[in-house]
Amino acid sequence: MNSMTGFGAASAPWRDKILRVEISGVNRKQTEVAISLPRTWTEFEHPLRRQIASAVSRGRVNVSVVVKRADGSVPAGELLLHEDMAIQLKSHWERLSALGLPCAPVSVEDLMRTGVLEAQMEEASVDEDLAPVLEAAAAAALAAFLAMRAQEGEVLRLDVLKRLASLRRLRESMLAQAAGVPARYRELLLKRLEEAGIPADLGDERILREIALFADRCDVSEELVRLVSHFGQFEALCAGSEPAGRPLDFLCQEMFREFNTIGSKANDAALAQAVVEAKTELEKIREQVQNIE
Repeated sequence: MNSMTGFGAASAPWRDKILRVEISGVNRKQTEVAISLPRTWTEFEHPLRRQIASAVSRGRVNVSVVVKRADGSVPAGELLLHEDMAIQLKSHWERLSALGLPCAPVSVEDLMRTGVLEAQMEEASVDEDLAPVLEAAAAAALAAFLAMRAQEGEVLRLDVLKRLASLRRLRESMLAQAAGVPARYRELLLKRLEEAGIPADLGDERILREIALFADRCDVSEELVRLVSHFGQFEALCAGSEPAGRPLDFLCQEMFREFNTIGSKANDAALAQAVVEAKTELEKIREQVQNIE
């Protein structure tokens, strides 16, 4: 079982520089791979995307590839000044001032936004020895990324199984509590009849019919049996090696539906309380499942 979150990085020497690949992942329902490469390296985007997508089945994966100098610094490139635009901007600024409009000092950020100043990063050249270096660095970063996802996934697996054990105990409590609901209703019904001054005869067909109808309405045996099946499937998925996030999410929805039905049919305070506790615990499981690949 893997988490969808993780991070991996690797560096490789290339010419007189260092090529660094960083891969990070966050939660997403579908697979999404976003790649950031030097502008002149677009031909490597598709192979790199295919390399990442083959190892990931769910989540958003961000891949960043940068070229650094041997000392670890990033080449700064050039800062260009567009003089014609600067002259126009100065002219408009003076006219605004002449009209009496307040004009705040112009910052470098303002000049960058208007395009007067433009930063051009140093272009990374492409040659025949780049492809294997990039592929090897990406493979090493991907291995580190997957290792962290597996480590996080093991923590998630242990947590959801622990909470599933709590659901099993609550289900056993519901089973025991549900068995006595018709008897408690019968006692309550007879007590109310007695308090109302109405003679109560356990052999009265009307009383027996009422108790039988109530027992049928509050019968939750089917839901409790289906919960056992859901629990077993959940544990099997957690023990498997295939991506389990989507089927686990589906099982959480089904378990919630069963607990919800039990709560609506219960007509018993103790049983209803157990359902509330189960739904609270299940919600914590669902939150964790959202992080599972």
